[in-house]
Amino acid sequence: MATAADYNLGPNTFPRGWFIVAESKELDAGPMAVRFFGQDLALYRGESGKPVLLDAYCAHMGTHLTASTSAMIVKNGEQIEGDSIRCPYHGWRYSCDGDVDDIPYSDGPYPKSASIRSYPVVDSMGCVMAWYDPDGRAPDYDAPLLKQWDDPQWVQWELDHLGELDIHPQEIIDNMADCRHLGPTHGAPCEYFENELRDQVYIQRQGGPMQLYNTYLYTTTWYTGPGVLLSKQVFGDAVMFELIANTPVDDGRVKAWHAVLYRGSESPASDADKAAAKQFQANALEAFAADFNVWKFKRPALKIMQMKTDGPFKTGRKWYSQFFATPEQAAEIRKDVNGTHYTQGLITPKEAGHSIDDGLPF
Repeated sequence: MATAADYNLGPNTFPRGWFIVAESKELDAGPMAVRFFGQDLALYRGESGKPVLLDAYCAHMGTHLTASTSAMIVKNGEQIEGDSIRCPYHGWRYSCDGDVDDIPYSDGPYPKSASIRSYPVVDSMGCVMAWYDPDGRAPDYDAPLLKQWDDPQWVQWELDHLGELDIHPQEIIDNMADCRHLGPTHGAPCEYFENELRDQVYIQRQGGPMQLYNTYLYTTTWYTGPGVLLSKQVFGDAVMFELIANTPVDDGRVKAWHAVLYRGSESPASDADKAAAKQFQANALEAFAADFNVWKFKRPALKIMQMKTDGPFKTGRKWYSQFFATPEQAAEIRKDVNGTHYTQGLITPKEAGHSIDDGLPF
């Protein structure tokens, strides 16, 4: 298992950005104990509907705030008060900002040293997304959002939960430059290809025949930060957006999700559209599973044996490194990599008449 240091990323171990930490509906069952970024975390939904993510352990005696299912305060449904949560051991109450705002057997003042870290969290497209910055800075860009999510013609997704995989996210991000795996791995050799880098956004445009759909496939795919990929895909009369998300669990280990947002033939989407959406998501997952299977059994590519006709792996890796760097270093990295990058031996999207970018959020 390779780590961030093995890829010469740094100075931080985990990247800065927005990441999926749960499917929104999971919180309907109550508070969750989760682990990401090498840390145990407490995730719950407050009475206002707001999702909250805190460091897991109460400062009083080190109790995990959301792991207990046997404590009576949990069984009685009394743990959540407003947007605050009580520790299941002694009832210390933490606000959504991570501060102790009540101790049942004390009138205060409450120790500021008992505060724990709270993370910015949003509900977006059926996902709970959290902002992680190893140095505790506020978000410097918005969480990913598709306007189509709220359009009744589009069938909203339910996430495929793909579990955890012992691979560093660097190997996943490499797919954005990897035009030459599309034929052997996916049966979809691209005929045109380019990458474009715009600060925190990494774009791939490509097209070619796809065996799985038996038609020509056009895609514009982009990462918003290091953890959330969205891909507009057009083939025949079908239009959909694919989601692929990876969130670091530990250094060199990720948790992954997948989904498809499908445009129905009617507005609102019909039952037939909803059935079609499930099938398209299953087909897209079959295609993505080929990557997942390769990643599971490959050794880390700490250094890529670059061919002139490969995609721009080096540039993509440098783009990814900005999320491990200080803001000042990240600004310099962006200056160096921003722009459009072509691959030798493939025509450009402009030459191919690629025209599916209208309305995309970048």
